Amino acid sequence: MQHNIDTSQHGAHAKSMVNAIGACVHCGLCLSACPTYQILGEEMDSPRGRIYLMKAVLEGRIDVIDAQPYIDRCLGCVGCVTACPSGVQYGELLMGYRALSANERQNSFMDTVSRKLIVETLPYPNRFRRAVQTGRACRPIQRALPPTLSAMLDLLPDSLPTSEPLPTFYPAIGERRARVALLAGCVQRVLSPDINWATLRVLAENGVETVIPNGQGCCGSILMHIGDNEDALQMARNNFSVFPDDVDAIITNAAGCGSGMREYSYLFENEPDEQQALAFSAKVKDITVFLDELGFVPPLGFEKPVKIAYHDACHLLHAQAVHAAPRNLLSSIPGVSVVELNDGGLCCGSAGTYNLEQPDIAEQLGQRKAQQIADTEAEVVVTGNIGCLTQMQTHLGKNGHALPIYHTINLLDQAYRLMPRP
Repeated sequence: MQHNIDTSQHGAHAKSMVNAIGACVHCGLCLSACPTYQILGEEMDSPRGRIYLMKAVLEGRIDVIDAQPYIDRCLGCVGCVTACPSGVQYGELLMGYRALSANERQNSFMDTVSRKLIVETLPYPNRFRRAVQTGRACRPIQRALPPTLSAMLDLLPDSLPTSEPLPTFYPAIGERRARVALLAGCVQRVLSPDINWATLRVLAENGVETVIPNGQGCCGSILMHIGDNEDALQMARNNFSVFPDDVDAIITNAAGCGSGMREYSYLFENEPDEQQALAFSAKVKDITVFLDELGFVPPLGFEKPVKIAYHDACHLLHAQAVHAAPRNLLSSIPGVSVVELNDGGLCCGSAGTYNLEQPDIAEQLGQRKAQQIADTEAEVVVTGNIGCLTQMQTHLGKNGHALPIYHTINLLDQAYRLMPRP
């Protein structure tokens, strides 16, 4: 049975994909920026090779199933976009292809189970909390489980933090300089709820009042990552209906969420509410970018100098082109020195749901990143994404280099809280 894509049913997205494919001149400069090519060394596991495969599928020359293993092994880190001299929009191409091919995939039983778990739990904090608790209870039988499920259990924390529910409003300290709305997120709200609280406190220190809309839910990024665009559209529309218009920015403190929301222009292409999506997306800013543009008021600093290794989350560095802002904020703290990993921003292996779906490759990338961090001899690791934080924590522990790991905003919050108060 042939599994081909009927592009006539997806006019706008199919046209965008054809344009992206046509822009690729197959120069190969993307190869050194591709994590899977670095690990596997196969042409079909590189951006150039995957573009060739997607083109062949769209033209009906090969079957969807023939290309599936190579496309599935792509992290979607878009490091290739940063490296590409031709401006190929590989991220849009990958997202479009995964959505178009979703119904023609041939999934194993375990693929079906893992995708079901992702779709039904990760976007819903209460369900995800229960799933984590259930997973921890299964650890005694972990070795008897299939590799994919076993890898999921490896990533689970030993305990879940508790936290007060977020308010619907958090006032500025002193004169108000701006008013923003905060996306509270999904997985992060369960694994590290204090990231949101730290965000509110740091914004307040900088004269920013924050609204946290009731009724908000997942931004849809997790589902966009695996090609479930229809459900992603519905999740995004829900947030359109509850987020206020009278704010200076919509703040996100998760790189993956920020990247996904800034891709609404592609997700909503030719949809009736495309203009609403564009207006919403235009207001989305990572917390570090917003503070840097606003004019950050630095804290006094820590008692002792601290050496920080900063890890660029792919969906900040490559997808949103955010490089300077987090470094500017961290470097403004007296006594803080920021050291670079010098790996070109190569992915740590988290990549949305990648470390759940491709645990073997994610393991190798996680170990590489852990060693690069250890080589810096830094005292602290800082990053801007909950997935990266979880991945690095796991692999630094595995290779015996357990270091304190903070979200950027948590470290800034700590520095503020050490300041003397009148």
